[in-house]
Amino acid sequence: MAIVEEGEYKGNPMLVLKNTPEDRFPFQFGVKKAKLVLEHIEDIKRFVEKHGAEKPERAGPR
Repeated sequence: MAIVEEGEYKGNPMLVLKNTPEDRFPFQFGVKKAKLVLEHIEDIKRFVEKHGAEKPERAGPR
């Protein structure tokens, strides 16, 4: 289960998504991109359905 946190970058609010608490490269974005995602959520869902077959996670560092 992902970890969801709020952060800040240069005074702007950010949403930070981590796979683990130690995640070195979290997925993070601000309000403008969050709005874009919400506007296209159905397209994103279709994309995941089309290409999202679960692949085994890599072991060890990337």
